Parts: sequence; C-alpha cells; structure tokens
Amino acid sequence: MNIKKIAAIASVVIVSALIIYGYMVYRDIFAGNTNFEQKQVYVNIPTNADYEQVKKAVAPYIKDMDRFDLVANKKSYPQRSEKAGRFLIKKGMNSNDIINSLRVNVPVDLTFNNQERLEDFAGRIGSQIEADSLSLITAFKDPEFLKENGFTEENVLAMFIPNSYEFFWNTDAKKFRDRMAKEYRKFWTEERIAKAKAQNLTPIQASILASIVHKETVKKDERPKVAGVYLNRYSTGMKLEADPTVIYAVKKKSGDFNQVIKRVLYKDLETDSPYNTYMYAGLPPGPIAMPDITALEAVLNPEKHNYIYFCASVTNFGYHEFAVTPAQHEVNRKKYVAWVNSQGIKR
Repeated sequence: MNIKKIAAIASVVIVSALIIYGYMVYRDIFAGNTNFEQKQVYVNIPTNADYEQVKKAVAPYIKDMDRFDLVANKKSYPQRSEKAGRFLIKKGMNSNDIINSLRVNVPVDLTFNNQERLEDFAGRIGSQIEADSLSLITAFKDPEFLKENGFTEENVLAMFIPNSYEFFWNTDAKKFRDRMAKEYRKFWTEERIAKAKAQNLTPIQASILASIVHKETVKKDERPKVAGVYLNRYSTGMKLEADPTVIYAVKKKSGDFNQVIKRVLYKDLETDSPYNTYMYAGLPPGPIAMPDITALEAVLNPEKHNYIYFCASVTNFGYHEFAVTPAQHEVNRKKYVAWVNSQGIKR
C-alpha cells in the first residue's frame, strides 16, 4: 500500500472520528434533554443548596442526567455559590439552555386577600415562597418589630395590604415582613392619613373598621354606604353592633375558625370577647379579616347619610335595607327573620 492510500485512509478515519466527536458534543450540549409533557415547569431550589441538591431537584425533568452533569461542569455551574431560587425549564431545552436557565431566578407573582387570621395568612404566603408558616408567624410577631412599627400581635394583620406583589421564591420571612411594612407605609399616603383623621381614626383603626365593612357586604358599590352607617354610630359613641364581629368572637372563643355561621343567635351576643361589638363599645382590638382596598377606601371615603341601621335585603339579595329610626329598622328586620326561618337556616 503506497503512502497516498495510507494518507487517504487516515484522513477518512480522522474525519469520521471528528464527525462522531462532533455529534457527541452536539448531543451533549445542544440536543433536547427534557423529560416532561407540559410546555414548561418551575423548579424550586432551596437556600444553601449544593450541586447534588440541584441535581435532585431537576432530575424528574431531565432525560439524561449524565449529559446534564457534563455540560454543568463544562460551564462551571457546580462551583456557583448561589443556586437558590425559582427557575423555568421549557420543554425541549438542551442541557446548555437548562444550565443557563438555572442562573436566572424567576420572581413569583404573590397574591393574597381576605385572610381571617395571621395564621391563615402565614399559611397562604408559605405556600408561595420558601419561608414556611412558622418562620413567618415568628417574624410577624417579633416584639421589636411590632414596637418599632406601632403594631401589636392583635392588629398587625392590618399591615398587609391585599394586592399582587413580585417576590423571589427564596425570600426569607424577615425580608417578606419588612417588604410588607414598606408597602404599608407606601399605601398610607399623607392624603389617606388625612382622610382617616377626618373620621377620627388612625390608619390601624381605619383598617379594623374596614375589616368589618369587608365582612358585612361583598358588594363593593355598597361598602361606602355601610361604612357610613358604622361611622355614624362610631362618631356618636354608639356600639357598632356588627354581626361579623360576633361571628369572629364565637370562632375565636371556640378555636374553630372553619365553622360556618350563617345566622347570629341571641346567645352569640352574650359571647364575652373584646371582638363582640354588641357587648363592648368602640372598635375591636384588631381586624376580623384582611380588608381589601375597596373596603379601606370605603372607610376613607364613606357615603354621607343619616342611616344608623341596616339589615340584609330579602328582595335584593347581597344588598341591605337601610333605616334612620329603630321603627323603620324593625320592619326590615322582621322581613329578614321571616325569610331566614322560611329557608330553615338555624345556624
């Protein structure tokens, strides 16, 4: 065999080897390496996670972990000090794309509203970010934080303004709490503080009253009128006599916040609790729920009228009948009681 033939064969072997090597490199780096049917998945990687924990987190979504591992090491990902966060992996991504995605922490659109208790709220938040409910409760009730920000354990729920907020998944409890305190101060502008003062209320008191309005009616267009009734009572020193506060008092005393109470009974009015506004004058010590912004605005911008009483309507369901005098109210009340009885609602 002459030298030209040997050179030709060697060239073919080298080219073939390069093609095979190139294919292997392409397969390892650029061929799709996902293993799920959805269009995309999110992977949560905990704080202080090492590379082995990352691999464990992504393993259910990776077709070939050896290929993933090879590319990760080539891109020096295992040496990356900060790995925690929420990361997006799209169907069909190759190992290179996946590693790049694991470097981009995707924020969570965190939402909350209408939580009755701090414990419920902590559970709601704990289901959306890394901080668990226990660490959140501890942060919310930290005595130093409460003192510095003018809250108590009873009224700190007023600090949380229902809305949608952007957080990184790996936010800890204190950072979440401090951000919420900042959002609270942002909400309570000079204008809103002045409006609360015009009703002889502090921002916290306005939030407490708003929680009653929020629970009293789901109709947002009626909330300013309901707020006006309670402010009429409050300004004259009358007891608020709000059924939602009695329901809250009954639940709090029993420790069962899951019970459904559709009808307030006379015996409920005897529940000895500072939340029972039939028994105690003034506002409860804290919100009976987390009022949304429409309820807060209703208290700050109440409808001006002379109504002192109101009762659920039996002709315009969801709304209420309003009255100036006890006699007018008694007519409305009897209609409502008759309707409730006809429906067989006993509790």
